[in-house]
Amino acid sequence: MNGKYFSIAALVAAAILLLSFFGCGHNQHLASIQVQPAAGGTFFTADPTLFFDFKAFGSYIHPPQTKDITTQVTWQSDNPQVVQVTSAGVVSPNVGCGRGNVFATFKDGSNLVISNSVPVTVDGPASSGCPQGGALNTLAVIRSGNGQGTVSSSPAGINCGTTCSAQFSTGTTVTLTATPTSPSTVGSWANCDSPANTNPCTVLLNADRSVTVTFN
Repeated sequence: MNGKYFSIAALVAAAILLLSFFGCGHNQHLASIQVQPAAGGTFFTADPTLFFDFKAFGSYIHPPQTKDITTQVTWQSDNPQVVQVTSAGVVSPNVGCGRGNVFATFKDGSNLVISNSVPVTVDGPASSGCPQGGALNTLAVIRSGNGQGTVSSSPAGINCGTTCSAQFSTGTTVTLTATPTSPSTVGSWANCDSPANTNPCTVLLNADRSVTVTFN
């Protein structure tokens, strides 16, 4: 009899352990994200054909487990003019030099948002489109007036509309062209180096600067 009761007790204990294991797995949730390579990366030329493959690994609890969640996270760059990233975690330079952070973000079923990031630098010789020593200045475009229109830059970087500021190499002369949306017209530019009220506007960047265009 004692052996029989012992066997039953052992079966009950095993069942409890199994239920605990499967119940824990059912409630498994993400605790943190690690982006690899953890040190980020550096590109030594602003060449959009170059790339790094980044990976995202999730650390789960209940039970503890690490999973590759590269295709489940949302990838973003906080400086897309310098660093761009695809939905698969492929990181490459864009049109400028400088530094950006690449984020991997996961949102689970309980609306808990977990994110982590690594830095990516684009720097190189002036012949490769980067300033010596990484010197950069920011140019910002402000649109005003009752009209509508967009502004584009040469070199590329500003498309305002959507992107109204960008970094350029120190000493660069940036040409800004305003394009009104009919029936609007370009009224004036302010803070340009070119003559007032002329379009396009030119700006020599030796410091951070902003200019204003008025659409009528």
